[in-house]
Amino acid sequence: MIDCHVHLWDPADGHPWIRPESPHYRAFTADDLAASGADPVDPADEAADDPADGPVDGSAAAIDGAILVEASRGDVGETDALRRLWLDHPQIILGYVANLHLHADDGVGRFRDLLRELAETRPHGMRLGGPQWEQTPEAARALIPVLADEDVVLELNLGRDAVRVAADVAARHPQLTVVVDHLGNPANLLTEDASGWRADVAYAARHPNVVMKISGLLTQQRGVPVEQVADLARHAVAEFGPQRCLIGSDWPICLPAGTRTQSLRLAERGLAGLSAADRGSVLRGTAERVYQVASRARGLTTIEPLCFDSTDDR
Repeated sequence: MIDCHVHLWDPADGHPWIRPESPHYRAFTADDLAASGADPVDPADEAADDPADGPVDGSAAAIDGAILVEASRGDVGETDALRRLWLDHPQIILGYVANLHLHADDGVGRFRDLLRELAETRPHGMRLGGPQWEQTPEAARALIPVLADEDVVLELNLGRDAVRVAADVAARHPQLTVVVDHLGNPANLLTEDASGWRADVAYAARHPNVVMKISGLLTQQRGVPVEQVADLARHAVAEFGPQRCLIGSDWPICLPAGTRTQSLRLAERGLAGLSAADRGSVLRGTAERVYQVASRARGLTTIEPLCFDSTDDR
Protein backbone atom coordinates (compact mmCIF):
# COMPACT_ATOMS: atom_id res chain seq x y z
CA MET A 1 0.00 0.00 0.00
CA ILE A 2 0.98 3.66 -0.30
CA ASP A 3 0.71 5.64 2.93
CA CYS A 4 -0.41 9.01 1.57
CA HIS A 5 0.20 11.13 4.66
CA VAL A 6 3.46 11.14 6.62
CA HIS A 7 5.67 13.92 7.97
CA LEU A 8 9.36 14.33 8.77
CA TRP A 9 10.76 17.19 10.81
CA ASP A 10 13.46 18.44 13.12
CA PRO A 11 12.40 21.19 15.57
CA ALA A 12 15.90 22.64 15.24
CA ASP A 13 14.98 23.68 11.67
CA GLY A 14 11.87 25.65 12.66
CA HIS A 15 8.37 24.21 13.07
CA PRO A 16 7.28 26.76 15.69
CA TRP A 17 4.01 24.90 16.29
CA ILE A 18 5.89 22.04 17.98
CA ARG A 19 6.30 23.05 21.62
CA PRO A 20 9.13 21.70 23.81
CA GLU A 21 6.62 19.96 26.08
CA SER A 22 5.05 18.13 23.12
CA PRO A 23 5.76 14.42 22.51
CA HIS A 24 6.45 15.49 18.92
CA TYR A 25 9.37 17.69 20.01
CA ARG A 26 12.12 15.55 18.52
CA ALA A 27 13.57 14.87 15.10
CA PHE A 28 11.72 12.35 12.95
CA THR A 29 14.00 11.18 10.16
CA ALA A 30 13.70 9.05 7.05
CA ASP A 31 15.25 6.19 9.02
CA ASP A 32 12.49 6.56 11.62
CA LEU A 33 9.91 6.48 8.83
CA ALA A 34 11.43 3.30 7.40
CA ALA A 35 11.34 1.63 10.82
CA SER A 36 7.81 2.80 11.63
CA GLY A 37 6.13 0.47 9.18
CA ALA A 38 7.70 -2.66 10.64
CA ASP A 39 5.56 -3.06 13.76
CA PRO A 40 3.26 -6.09 13.51
CA VAL A 41 -0.50 -5.90 13.49
CA ASP A 42 -1.92 -6.47 16.97
CA PRO A 43 -3.67 -9.87 17.13
CA ALA A 44 -6.50 -8.14 18.97
CA ASP A 45 -7.06 -6.01 15.89
CA GLU A 46 -7.14 -9.13 13.72
CA ALA A 47 -9.66 -10.76 16.04
CA ALA A 48 -11.90 -7.68 15.93
CA ASP A 49 -12.37 -7.94 12.15
CA ASP A 50 -15.75 -9.28 11.13
CA PRO A 51 -15.11 -12.59 9.33
CA ALA A 52 -18.24 -12.01 7.28
CA ASP A 53 -16.56 -9.01 5.69
CA GLY A 54 -13.43 -10.95 4.82
CA PRO A 55 -9.94 -10.16 6.08
CA VAL A 56 -8.40 -6.74 5.67
CA ASP A 57 -5.39 -8.74 4.38
CA GLY A 58 -2.77 -7.22 6.68
CA SER A 59 -2.02 -4.42 4.23
CA ALA A 60 -1.11 -2.02 7.02
CA ALA A 61 1.95 -4.18 7.71
CA ALA A 62 3.05 -4.09 4.04
CA ILE A 63 3.72 -0.45 3.20
CA ASP A 64 5.30 0.01 -0.22
CA GLY A 65 6.05 3.72 0.17
CA ALA A 66 4.72 7.03 1.40
CA ILE A 67 3.76 10.52 0.32
CA LEU A 68 5.67 13.05 2.42
CA VAL A 69 3.55 16.05 3.45
CA GLU A 70 4.86 19.43 4.58
CA ALA A 71 4.98 20.14 8.31
CA SER A 72 4.83 23.96 8.52
CA ARG A 73 8.55 24.52 8.97
CA GLY A 74 7.94 28.21 8.38
CA ASP A 75 10.32 29.10 5.54
CA VAL A 76 10.41 28.58 1.79
CA GLY A 77 13.43 26.33 2.14
CA GLU A 78 11.08 23.60 3.34
CA THR A 79 10.08 22.93 -0.27
CA ASP A 80 13.63 22.12 -1.26
CA ALA A 81 14.15 20.11 1.93
CA LEU A 82 11.13 17.94 1.09
CA ARG A 83 12.37 17.58 -2.47
CA ARG A 84 15.78 16.50 -1.25
CA LEU A 85 14.27 13.87 1.08
CA TRP A 86 12.27 12.50 -1.85
CA LEU A 87 15.34 12.33 -4.07
CA ASP A 88 17.53 10.80 -1.38
CA HIS A 89 15.06 8.15 -0.19
CA PRO A 90 13.15 6.89 -3.25
CA GLN A 91 12.60 3.45 -1.72
CA ILE A 92 10.36 4.84 1.04
CA ILE A 93 9.28 8.30 -0.17
CA LEU A 94 7.37 8.15 -3.46
CA GLY A 95 6.31 11.79 -3.62
CA TYR A 96 6.03 15.00 -1.62
CA VAL A 97 3.45 17.70 -0.91
CA ALA A 98 4.84 21.16 -0.20
CA ASN A 99 3.34 24.18 1.57
CA LEU A 100 1.55 26.63 -0.73
CA HIS A 101 1.54 29.34 1.96
CA LEU A 102 5.31 29.64 1.77
CA HIS A 103 5.16 30.73 -1.87
CA ALA A 104 2.41 33.32 -1.44
CA ASP A 105 4.86 36.19 -1.90
CA ASP A 106 6.24 34.76 -5.15
CA GLY A 107 3.35 35.98 -7.26
CA VAL A 108 1.71 33.99 -10.04
CA GLY A 109 4.43 34.41 -12.67
CA ARG A 110 7.36 33.55 -10.46
CA PHE A 111 5.55 30.60 -8.88
CA ARG A 112 4.77 29.20 -12.33
CA ASP A 113 8.42 29.64 -13.32
CA LEU A 114 9.50 27.81 -10.17
CA LEU A 115 7.33 24.78 -10.90
CA ARG A 116 8.62 24.66 -14.45
CA GLU A 117 12.21 25.00 -13.28
CA LEU A 118 11.71 22.11 -10.87
CA ALA A 119 10.29 20.08 -13.79
CA GLU A 120 10.35 16.36 -12.92
CA THR A 121 11.27 17.15 -9.31
CA ARG A 122 8.47 19.60 -8.59
CA PRO A 123 6.07 18.85 -5.73
CA HIS A 124 3.44 16.21 -6.39
CA GLY A 125 1.02 18.46 -4.52
CA MET A 126 0.82 21.77 -2.66
CA ARG A 127 -1.09 22.12 0.61
CA LEU A 128 -3.20 25.01 1.85
CA GLY A 129 -4.42 24.96 5.44
CA GLY A 130 -6.03 26.97 8.18
CA PRO A 131 -9.02 27.02 10.52
CA GLN A 132 -11.21 28.34 7.70
CA TRP A 133 -10.86 29.09 4.01
CA GLU A 134 -11.13 32.84 4.64
CA GLN A 135 -8.17 32.65 7.03
CA THR A 136 -5.81 31.25 4.42
CA PRO A 137 -3.59 33.88 2.74
CA GLU A 138 -5.29 35.51 -0.22
CA ALA A 139 -1.95 35.63 -2.05
CA ALA A 140 -1.61 31.85 -1.62
CA ARG A 141 -5.13 31.27 -2.92
CA ALA A 142 -4.19 33.32 -5.98
CA LEU A 143 -1.68 30.61 -6.91
CA ILE A 144 -4.32 27.90 -7.26
CA PRO A 145 -4.93 28.53 -11.00
CA VAL A 146 -1.21 27.86 -11.55
CA LEU A 147 -1.61 24.45 -9.90
CA ALA A 148 -4.51 23.70 -12.22
CA ASP A 149 -2.53 24.77 -15.30
CA GLU A 150 0.60 22.86 -14.28
CA ASP A 151 -1.22 19.68 -13.19
CA VAL A 152 -0.16 19.86 -9.55
CA VAL A 153 -2.56 18.60 -6.87
CA LEU A 154 -4.05 21.02 -4.33
CA GLU A 155 -4.42 19.56 -0.82
CA LEU A 156 -6.75 21.21 1.70
CA ASN A 157 -6.39 20.90 5.46
CA LEU A 158 -9.10 23.15 6.84
CA GLY A 159 -11.62 23.07 9.67
CA ARG A 160 -15.02 21.52 9.38
CA ASP A 161 -15.88 23.36 6.17
CA ALA A 162 -13.03 21.60 4.31
CA VAL A 163 -15.18 19.20 2.31
CA ARG A 164 -17.61 21.85 1.07
CA VAL A 165 -14.78 24.28 0.28
CA ALA A 166 -13.00 21.56 -1.70
CA ALA A 167 -16.11 21.10 -3.82
CA ASP A 168 -16.42 24.82 -4.46
CA VAL A 169 -12.75 25.16 -5.41
CA ALA A 170 -13.02 22.11 -7.66
CA ALA A 171 -16.05 23.60 -9.40
CA ARG A 172 -14.13 26.81 -10.13
CA HIS A 173 -11.11 24.88 -11.42
CA PRO A 174 -12.34 21.73 -13.17
CA GLN A 175 -8.81 20.83 -14.34
CA LEU A 176 -7.51 20.85 -10.76
CA THR A 177 -7.39 17.77 -8.53
CA VAL A 178 -8.34 18.72 -4.96
CA VAL A 179 -7.42 16.29 -2.17
CA VAL A 180 -9.22 16.69 1.16
CA ASP A 181 -6.97 15.74 4.07
CA HIS A 182 -8.20 13.73 7.07
CA LEU A 183 -11.73 13.13 5.75
CA GLY A 184 -12.26 16.89 6.00
CA ASN A 185 -11.63 16.94 9.77
CA PRO A 186 -15.06 15.90 11.05
CA ALA A 187 -15.73 16.54 14.72
CA ASN A 188 -15.02 13.78 17.23
CA LEU A 189 -18.13 11.61 17.32
CA LEU A 190 -18.17 11.63 21.11
CA THR A 191 -19.08 15.32 21.05
CA GLU A 192 -21.03 15.78 17.82
CA ASP A 193 -22.86 13.69 15.25
CA ALA A 194 -21.63 13.48 11.68
CA SER A 195 -24.81 14.50 9.87
CA GLY A 196 -23.41 17.81 8.62
CA TRP A 197 -20.21 16.14 7.50
CA ARG A 198 -22.14 13.44 5.66
CA ALA A 199 -24.15 16.07 3.80
CA ASP A 200 -20.95 17.86 2.79
CA VAL A 201 -19.41 14.58 1.60
CA ALA A 202 -22.43 13.89 -0.60
CA TYR A 203 -22.19 17.42 -2.00
CA ALA A 204 -18.45 17.18 -2.72
CA ALA A 205 -18.70 13.72 -4.25
CA ARG A 206 -20.66 15.21 -7.15
CA HIS A 207 -17.46 16.96 -8.27
CA PRO A 208 -15.27 14.39 -10.06
CA ASN A 209 -12.01 16.24 -9.35
CA VAL A 210 -12.34 16.01 -5.54
CA VAL A 211 -10.47 13.16 -3.84
CA MET A 212 -10.90 12.10 -0.20
CA LYS A 213 -7.95 11.11 1.98
CA ILE A 214 -8.84 8.67 4.75
CA SER A 215 -6.34 9.75 7.38
CA GLY A 216 -6.05 11.29 10.83
CA LEU A 217 -8.74 9.04 12.30
CA LEU A 218 -6.68 7.58 15.14
CA THR A 219 -5.97 11.06 16.49
CA GLN A 220 -9.17 12.92 15.70
CA GLN A 221 -11.60 10.16 16.69
CA ARG A 222 -9.75 9.07 19.81
CA GLY A 223 -12.09 7.31 22.23
CA VAL A 224 -14.75 6.60 19.61
CA PRO A 225 -15.68 2.91 19.09
CA VAL A 226 -13.73 1.60 16.12
CA GLU A 227 -16.79 0.58 14.12
CA GLN A 228 -18.18 4.11 14.35
CA VAL A 229 -14.86 5.42 13.08
CA ALA A 230 -14.83 2.84 10.32
CA ASP A 231 -18.29 3.98 9.30
CA LEU A 232 -16.90 7.43 8.49
CA ALA A 233 -14.42 5.90 6.07
CA ARG A 234 -17.08 3.56 4.71
CA HIS A 235 -19.38 6.50 3.99
CA ALA A 236 -16.64 8.42 2.18
CA VAL A 237 -15.80 5.42 -0.01
CA ALA A 238 -19.47 4.81 -0.77
CA GLU A 239 -19.98 8.41 -1.89
CA PHE A 240 -16.70 9.04 -3.72
CA GLY A 241 -15.99 5.54 -4.94
CA PRO A 242 -12.70 3.66 -4.35
CA GLN A 243 -11.05 5.37 -7.34
CA ARG A 244 -11.30 8.73 -5.56
CA CYS A 245 -10.18 7.69 -2.07
CA LEU A 246 -6.68 7.45 -0.57
CA ILE A 247 -5.38 6.20 2.76
CA GLY A 248 -2.82 7.74 5.14
CA SER A 249 -1.45 7.28 8.65
CA ASP A 250 -0.63 10.89 9.63
CA TRP A 251 2.57 9.56 11.21
CA PRO A 252 4.16 10.78 13.48
CA ILE A 253 1.24 12.99 14.55
CA CYS A 254 -0.63 9.77 15.37
CA LEU A 255 1.97 8.46 17.83
CA PRO A 256 0.39 9.69 21.09
CA ALA A 257 -2.71 7.72 20.09
CA GLY A 258 -1.01 4.68 18.50
CA THR A 259 1.51 3.39 15.98
CA ARG A 260 1.58 3.98 12.26
CA THR A 261 0.30 0.45 11.66
CA GLN A 262 -2.58 0.97 14.09
CA SER A 263 -3.51 4.21 12.37
CA LEU A 264 -3.57 2.56 8.95
CA ARG A 265 -5.39 -0.44 10.32
CA LEU A 266 -8.16 1.77 11.70
CA ALA A 267 -8.56 3.51 8.34
CA GLU A 268 -8.65 0.13 6.58
CA ARG A 269 -11.56 -1.08 8.67
CA GLY A 270 -13.76 1.13 6.54
CA LEU A 271 -12.73 -0.87 3.46
CA ALA A 272 -14.10 -4.17 4.72
CA GLY A 273 -16.48 -5.68 2.21
CA LEU A 274 -14.85 -4.09 -0.83
CA SER A 275 -13.63 -6.30 -3.62
CA ALA A 276 -9.89 -6.89 -3.88
CA ALA A 277 -9.74 -4.54 -6.89
CA ASP A 278 -11.60 -1.74 -5.12
CA ARG A 279 -9.52 -2.14 -1.97
CA GLY A 280 -6.42 -2.00 -4.15
CA SER A 281 -7.59 1.30 -5.59
CA VAL A 282 -7.87 2.90 -2.14
CA LEU A 283 -4.61 1.41 -0.90
CA ARG A 284 -2.47 2.12 -3.95
CA GLY A 285 -4.08 2.78 -7.32
CA THR A 286 -5.68 6.13 -6.55
CA ALA A 287 -2.41 7.43 -5.07
CA GLU A 288 -0.44 6.39 -8.15
CA ARG A 289 -2.88 8.22 -10.41
CA VAL A 290 -3.47 11.34 -8.30
CA TYR A 291 0.15 11.99 -7.34
CA GLN A 292 1.53 10.52 -10.60
CA VAL A 293 4.12 8.65 -8.59
CA ALA A 294 4.27 5.69 -10.96
CA SER A 295 5.34 7.87 -13.91
CA ARG A 296 7.79 10.15 -12.14
CA ALA A 297 11.47 9.66 -12.92
CA ARG A 298 13.47 8.25 -10.00
CA GLY A 299 17.14 8.11 -9.13
CA LEU A 300 17.72 11.84 -9.66
CA THR A 301 20.19 12.06 -6.81
CA THR A 302 22.73 14.44 -8.38
CA ILE A 303 20.44 17.44 -8.87
CA GLU A 304 21.72 20.55 -7.13
CA PRO A 305 19.45 22.29 -4.58
CA LEU A 306 17.54 25.22 -6.04
CA CYS A 307 17.39 28.68 -4.54
CA PHE A 308 14.01 29.46 -2.97
CA ASP A 309 14.88 32.97 -1.77
CA SER A 310 11.70 34.94 -2.43
CA THR A 311 13.77 38.08 -3.06
CA ASP A 312 15.74 36.41 -5.83
CA ASP A 313 14.96 38.00 -9.20
CA ARG A 314 14.25 35.12 -11.52
